Amino acid sequence: MSGRKDAPLFHCIKALVRVFYPRMHMEGLERLPEKCIIVGNHSQMNGPIVGELYIPEPHAIWCAGEMMKLEQVPAYAYADFWSEKPKWTHGLYRLLSYLIAPLSVCVFNNANTIPVYRDARIIGTYRESIRRLEAGERIIIFPECREKYNGFLYQFQSGYIDTALFYTRRTHEPMSFVPMYIAPKLKRVVFGAPIEFRIDAPIHEERERINRYLMDGITRMACALPPHTVVPYMNISKRKYPQNVA
Repeated sequence: MSGRKDAPLFHCIKALVRVFYPRMHMEGLERLPEKCIIVGNHSQMNGPIVGELYIPEPHAIWCAGEMMKLEQVPAYAYADFWSEKPKWTHGLYRLLSYLIAPLSVCVFNNANTIPVYRDARIIGTYRESIRRLEAGERIIIFPECREKYNGFLYQFQSGYIDTALFYTRRTHEPMSFVPMYIAPKLKRVVFGAPIEFRIDAPIHEERERINRYLMDGITRMACALPPHTVVPYMNISKRKYPQNVA
């Protein structure tokens, strides 16, 4: 089930989200190179919503491939969205993971997304990303995993950085990564200064260097904002949401 035939439904859903989702104030858009890879905190569903609605076109968002396949949505959605919720609610969220499957397929197949997988199919993700970059689109990625990095940010996976390696090898053009911090409670999105990928450096060093720059940059941007509750990657109890200040 691809969901492409549901494009009218998708546009209705997008219009409703635009009406009811808070308007976000974008800061630092002038820092975005014409072609770049934007890397941000996931902030649960806020990241994809902000990417789809507010980051200037043209762009494409990396999306878990499992959220685009009807039969794979329930297991992935429950594990990724709700497994950290209190145990007494697990039955409800397992049911909900099945109920949202058709909606997920419609939304993520009709939005401007690139499917991402954790196996050999990842090469297709890189190829499609390079094609989109060559066409003048920016790529948006939310690479947090379950391992904590600091008080409110989770560790970034690093495989996405290889996109710059393949792009630069193919085009002989530079590629930059831009940190983005999403603060839903403040209705603000902040972009930091870009960092350029070095094609002449070992890839393992670039993964470490760029990941560290982006995570630390997002942390600094978050801490520089007024006191607010951070919406974390993991869908934990709201009572446990961290603050951006000690």
